[in-house]
Amino acid sequence: MQINRRLFGYGLVSLSLAACSRSVLGRVSNTTPGGLPADLRPVRNHAYDAWVESFRERATTQGISQSTLDVAFRGAGYLEGVVTRDRNQTESSRSLEDYLSIAASAERIDKGRAALARHRGTLTDIEDRYGVDAKILTAIWGLESFYGARQGQIPVISATSTLAFDGRRGRFFEQQLIAALKILQNGDVRAARMTGSWAGAMGQTQFMPTVFLEYAVDYTGDGRRDIWSDDPSDALASAAAYLQRHGWTRGLSWGAEVGSAGPSGTVIEPQPGGPRFNTTSNFRVIKRYNNSDAYAIGVGHLADRIGGAGPLRASFPPDANGLTKADRITLQQRLTALGFDTQGADGVIGSNTESAIRAYQASRNLPVTGTPSHALLRSLR
Repeated sequence: MQINRRLFGYGLVSLSLAACSRSVLGRVSNTTPGGLPADLRPVRNHAYDAWVESFRERATTQGISQSTLDVAFRGAGYLEGVVTRDRNQTESSRSLEDYLSIAASAERIDKGRAALARHRGTLTDIEDRYGVDAKILTAIWGLESFYGARQGQIPVISATSTLAFDGRRGRFFEQQLIAALKILQNGDVRAARMTGSWAGAMGQTQFMPTVFLEYAVDYTGDGRRDIWSDDPSDALASAAAYLQRHGWTRGLSWGAEVGSAGPSGTVIEPQPGGPRFNTTSNFRVIKRYNNSDAYAIGVGHLADRIGGAGPLRASFPPDANGLTKADRITLQQRLTALGFDTQGADGVIGSNTESAIRAYQASRNLPVTGTPSHALLRSLR
């Protein structure tokens, strides 16, 4: 089946960057089940309840037992927030420069190096077994769930059944729901622990249920393919198995910035005027995980940085407002110093920075636009 490991790239490519920007890949949240927003808690919906009853009959014809259905739907329900998020998706306009600022942030690099050191034995063994570079696996882990810290806490049965009932992509999500029930019936995880994103992507490596059934592996040998465990072994091995089965070439790098030492391949320039990259067949395999050049470059670059490489050498052009990344960082730093907190200074202009700009502009009786500019930067001096 030609689908991404996640659902059509729900996640980093749009930088819903849930994992990427302290929840920029609205797909993942770092809350506990009890701390979920009100719109992500089950509410009574009689039409949904009727749909579940009819679905139960269809599920039994596909081998799902009544006992599995009873356990799975105990406490499950309609999630209004899942439907809202599904209908309100917008295309990301983030540049590659912004994407990499988040995907390969200093924090993500540091945590990636620590994670690689902490799990080096397991990652080395997985690399030996599947041929996938341990640093690439660590980078995927970092982008998908911030090394396990942001796996998502939305019950998968509730999320997939809600989206199947909603009908916009009902057939697809009913397939995901059936797959999730088979995972429960196989004993890979208990229903209470089967949590993930609003779209049903699960665990440390964010697999959709159908992809889990086809590619997940029991690396630890305990009889369960547990990609939710605090021990990431099964999740990392499953990601490696996925890449291997999609054609990963052992010993071949993903590529490199043009001008760096590395194998020759297909040259791409994702952001006009920015760095160019020589990409190999393994770059295209990474895109099977998430069909985005930005995602694949993010994985490759983060893997390189985790391995000790330096930042990209070529610079990116100024943004649409004429500001360089250094300008944007300076703007964020000056706003925060004046009491208009941007919640960090990474050079990425998001909602926090825009809110801080608006607050500053209002305090100075300036036109309230929320838009960064050279004039705004000069006024902050």
